[in-house]
Amino acid sequence: MTSTRLDRAEMAADGVRVIVVDEVGIYRHALTTAMSLETAIGSVEPVADAATALRCLGAGSGPQVVLLDMTMADSAGVLNMLVRHAAGVPVIVLAVSESDDEVIACAEAGVAGYVCHGDTFPDLIELISRVCAGESLCSPRVAATILRRVATLAADRRTDPAPVHLTPRENQVLTLVDEGLSNQQIARRLSIEVRTVKNHVHHILEKYQVHRRADAAARFRAARRRPVRAGEAF
Repeated sequence: MTSTRLDRAEMAADGVRVIVVDEVGIYRHALTTAMSLETAIGSVEPVADAATALRCLGAGSGPQVVLLDMTMADSAGVLNMLVRHAAGVPVIVLAVSESDDEVIACAEAGVAGYVCHGDTFPDLIELISRVCAGESLCSPRVAATILRRVATLAADRRTDPAPVHLTPRENQVLTLVDEGLSNQQIARRLSIEVRTVKNHVHHILEKYQVHRRADAAARFRAARRRPVRAGEAF
């Protein structure tokens, strides 16, 4: 199949705007400086949080890409906010650990590409080029993790697991987990103690018989998508 990937000259001509989201100023500005020297990039705007990034995106036009440092505090929540409120703008995550939990969380959030700890700066520029052409690129390990996740979900659908019965509060907590909120954020949203949130999450994981929040959230979404039979509850 013929690739429609933009080359670097085309990217510059199209004025691709890159928004760098990183709470650590020295890293944010170092990456901005390096990218500003690349003819493949039209402009680079460094910001420290999701709210500022969304304002920048709303004020601009033309092709845009967001780079998000996954080592920053509450990066999962920031990622979900960007993907939800900047529809159509691809988000590339930086410094991904390649742990199954982080890879799956990013994939389920809807990232366009991954830059792992061992990747290079030219790898990042190449990834931006591919993302601008509507493609995606990740390491073999990341791809394998995502494929395993797809296989697990397919197996879950085939076995049609018994419905899980959550209390109203557990339903609220899991809904917020699915939105990418941390325990601290959930506690503030529901006006309860953090330890109470942790207890609810523990009970939710036990009921779904999983070890990861992402797995419970995936099962929760799947249950909401399928018709509920008489007498069933989430």
